[in-house]
Amino acid sequence: MRAPDAAGRFGRFGGRYLPEALVPAAQAVEVAFREAWADAAFTAEYRRLLATYVGRPTPLTECVRLSERLGVRVLLKREDLAHTGSHKINNVLGQALLARRMGKRKLIAETGAGQHGVATATAAALLGLACTVYMGHTDVRRQAVNVFRMELLGAEVVPVTSANGVGTLKEATNGALRAWVNETDHAHYCIGSTMGPHPYPWMVREFQRVIGDEARAQCAEVPDVVVACVGGGSNAAGTFAGFVDTPARLVGVEAAGGAAVDKGKPGVLHGFMSHFLQDDDSQVLEAHSISAGLDYPGVGPEHVHLAETGRVRYTSVTDEQALRALKLVTRTEGILPALESAHALAWVVDAAATGELAAGSTVLVTLSGRGDKDIQQIREHLG
Repeated sequence: MRAPDAAGRFGRFGGRYLPEALVPAAQAVEVAFREAWADAAFTAEYRRLLATYVGRPTPLTECVRLSERLGVRVLLKREDLAHTGSHKINNVLGQALLARRMGKRKLIAETGAGQHGVATATAAALLGLACTVYMGHTDVRRQAVNVFRMELLGAEVVPVTSANGVGTLKEATNGALRAWVNETDHAHYCIGSTMGPHPYPWMVREFQRVIGDEARAQCAEVPDVVVACVGGGSNAAGTFAGFVDTPARLVGVEAAGGAAVDKGKPGVLHGFMSHFLQDDDSQVLEAHSISAGLDYPGVGPEHVHLAETGRVRYTSVTDEQALRALKLVTRTEGILPALESAHALAWVVDAAATGELAAGSTVLVTLSGRGDKDIQQIREHLG
């Protein structure tokens, strides 16, 4: 998991596929990031904020009762305990500092589950930047609490409706890209996952690799298996970056209603080449997941490359499996995971039951966020 090639590709995926008006803006982000990431003053300020504002390092929690139940040792990397309640703040703070360094006065963001939007609004408030967040109209309804949090922080939340869409993350990204075209002179597009045109998949992974680096240092021994949920894939990319050069098995868990790594076909959307759900005419299909954060028809390009090389295994679980795992972890450990994270936990539960996870093995799971944001949805589904 090194830097992409000169064209911004991981293997054959990635790149920069943009309208002519946005190419200079993306190139400027790449130049600024390369300079900032090599600047000791920038990285020191970033790490200072991670420590004093985000609350890093987040702890590693051993799940004693869950481990006894499953017959495997389960460790959780607790990104739910970071400020704003998820891993999203790691990336957003880095990009917000970069935007300020570039002289930008505003952050533009897309969001599905709302956590990236909340993190962006938080960073904007901290650094005195304006903020507009684009959100599919369906997600505005099912993540109403996060919408209110963003507005309370001073952000403008713009619901996005599309005649051919279902109002989720794909439409939100469309809206954010359209806005960026008109505001490149004063606004930075703060993408929330390892997707989008180069340098975003690489840059977001680098801002998120603090998860994997911390977790590896916190483990007395390398875990047998490292697991993370995958939508666009930022928490997984950050986690895997810390263990890719170890003997640990790496497992990425998608939503069964998406699963673009396995079910998708090569294509281009939102400025990058990756795997996307498509019909026979190469039209992008809608993804479905109970989790708004996994409701995207594609996946970050580096994940497809890791799948093709065989270094990471990608699998999927259903809404029902995720809900069962959420309930189990909540009742055995007193930890309410986000619906996204519940997908990773569901794979662990099922793999332990089927013997795919050997008895007594150690499994590290990145708990990417807390489930407070999903409580109304969880209540509706569990009755």
